[in-house]
Amino acid sequence: MASGLVIGLVLLLLNKAWGFGSQELPAPQATLMKLVIEGVMNGNLPWALVFMGVGIGIVVELLGIQILPFAVGLYLPIHLSTPIMLGGIIRGVLEKSNEDEKIIKEKVDSGILFSSGLIAGEGLIGILLAVLAIIPAGVDLTVADRIGFGNNILGQWGSLAFFAGLAYLLIKKSFFAKIEK
Repeated sequence: MASGLVIGLVLLLLNKAWGFGSQELPAPQATLMKLVIEGVMNGNLPWALVFMGVGIGIVVELLGIQILPFAVGLYLPIHLSTPIMLGGIIRGVLEKSNEDEKIIKEKVDSGILFSSGLIAGEGLIGILLAVLAIIPAGVDLTVADRIGFGNNILGQWGSLAFFAGLAYLLIKKSFFAKIEK
């Protein structure tokens, strides 16, 4: 019950700060579910597209490709799919190495644990930024505006540098992890 209340409050906070479906909070999964639910409830779901998707899913499964990653890759924007792909490449290379299977499993597990921590940290930072985005700090300004979060200080090159740093840390925590035999 406590976690449900906290999640509800966090969702209200995020919606108040940016609004779901906005540029700052695109929420592609939520938008997709919203479209499906509205289509079913209003009786105007494009069934031809639904059946076409089912057909594509069956063909993809028959080709031996797992449908869930394929489908997620189709509807997520490229800026979200790229880190997922990079993580998959790192794991694939690690699993193809000539090390002992037990060591590989421990390295993969440590990489998964590290990545899970990054995801949790990103979520907590997102909540902190949402809080800063709604706290007033003067006439038509919020704390986030005063600090300069909305100025895109780092830009694309800064984001790329941080992404490269995180990829390096992931590789260090998986490929070069010190595992005792």
